[in-house]
Amino acid sequence: MPGARPWGTLEDMGDGDGGHTDVIVIGAGFSGLYALHRLRSRGFSVQVLEQADGVGGTWYWNRYPGARCDSESYYYCYSFDPELEQEWRWTERYPGQEEIRGYLEHVADRYDLRRDIAFGVRVSEAAWDGAGWTVTSEDGTSRRCRWLVTAVGCLSAANVPDIPGLADFAGEWHHTGRWPHEGVDVSGRRVGVVGTGSTGIQAIPVLAEAAGHLTVFQRTANYSIPARNAPLSEEEMTATKSDYAAIRRVQQGSTNGHPFVLSDVDILDLPADQRRALYDAAWERGGLRFRAAVKDVLSDPDVNADTSEFLREKIRETVHDPATAETLTPRDHPFATKRPPIDTHYFETYNRENVSLVDVKADPIAAITPDGVRLESGAEHPLDVLVFATGFDALTGPLLSFDIRGRDGVSLREAWREGPRTHLGLGVAGFPDLFTVTGPGSPSVLTNMPTAIEQHVDWIADLLERLRATGEHAEPTPEAEATWASEVARAADATLLPQAASSWYLGANVPGKARVFLPYAGGYARYRATCDDEAAAGYPGFGLAENRTNLANRHAV
Repeated sequence: MPGARPWGTLEDMGDGDGGHTDVIVIGAGFSGLYALHRLRSRGFSVQVLEQADGVGGTWYWNRYPGARCDSESYYYCYSFDPELEQEWRWTERYPGQEEIRGYLEHVADRYDLRRDIAFGVRVSEAAWDGAGWTVTSEDGTSRRCRWLVTAVGCLSAANVPDIPGLADFAGEWHHTGRWPHEGVDVSGRRVGVVGTGSTGIQAIPVLAEAAGHLTVFQRTANYSIPARNAPLSEEEMTATKSDYAAIRRVQQGSTNGHPFVLSDVDILDLPADQRRALYDAAWERGGLRFRAAVKDVLSDPDVNADTSEFLREKIRETVHDPATAETLTPRDHPFATKRPPIDTHYFETYNRENVSLVDVKADPIAAITPDGVRLESGAEHPLDVLVFATGFDALTGPLLSFDIRGRDGVSLREAWREGPRTHLGLGVAGFPDLFTVTGPGSPSVLTNMPTAIEQHVDWIADLLERLRATGEHAEPTPEAEATWASEVARAADATLLPQAASSWYLGANVPGKARVFLPYAGGYARYRATCDDEAAAGYPGFGLAENRTNLANRHAV
């Protein structure tokens, strides 16, 4: 590996003013907490840097009304410790933000993680110098480490649209991903929500209950499935806890890291009445399992068209006003090619007298005025509170929110100017000893995140143990990176996913962002097997297997 210093040690690196450690982990959400616990248990010295004043990651920041997970609570959690599984008691089928944050705070306390977390530290730069990494925070403090692990999340860089006049708005405005911790009082006020993706679909019904009037500005109509959220009984929790081993096995072998398998029923072969009964049963159960009830929904256009039409019928049945129902009916993308939301009374909300829907695809927003929102037609909507449920600069945004510089001072932003390229979503060519948890090119947002996170961290920990023993540096080869980029594109093209032209899976929600399909769509189980094969072969994609002879010779000398 040209330019690498295989024998670089912490002693070689010297001290920055913030000290040095084996591993620095950036972020203290699900990924960062588990990375700290796992690496510390392997004997590494670890420091976590977290910009917030508490743990939780996305569940620390996203406190908007209705914030809730769309994976069920019993498997949206860690699996590494059976005792933790048995002692924690979830209260709802779909956990809310406060409960998830409480769970992560419990984990931080249970495993004594806070002593190795520096809170209130916003990283501004990370630079490789041939031996290790120097990580600099905005206050000018620098810290040194041998290995750098980014645990910054996939959906943490808020995407606020650049609309003229926003600075002049006389009311208050907020992005859902940076919701004030003290809350926002919307009682009796005129509230506008921009965005009808997963976040908007969660927030809109709750805001409508308190607002004097709620105006929803919709650019893209969305499919949504009822969550059917409910409290969890003691009997349900007892049954789950007694079956956790089997639940986890199913997760590890599944396409999406969920504890259920995709249907093997060819729905188009069923008579119309049986087909409708299958759809209705899945609709009544609700949640993400609806998608699993239909075989080939993301690969067969005819199956998807049939499923999509069922969902459109449900919108027409639910929304009383036909014109409003038509505006809410998605027709520009197949079902589940964008992130499939689940909801609690989302479509029913449009039957309320204090809610109005504005189609900003037909009449785009021209400007924010001091009094509200003006459309291109000249129509104005007076508002007291403006809420941007406009999502995130997904997957790449969090990694590009600070300046990462690798070999020869090349920045990650420059390396990714035509779109992100990684090897397995775990590392980037030109950036030695940098490891990205759920980075671009990994299954990440197409899976149950804790499942993907644990697999990533365990794999990284195994590799770091080898590097500690041998003194090698790990860096993806350009060839491995190019091969994996082709596989990521192939996996996406084998599905209907790229047909949603406006999807954030493609970066389409951020002006100027390269249009590259970001996550790996080949399935979690296949991805995990690929990572296992990489490790078993001696990490050739990270430039290690090819160095064995050189390494042996150096040891002999």
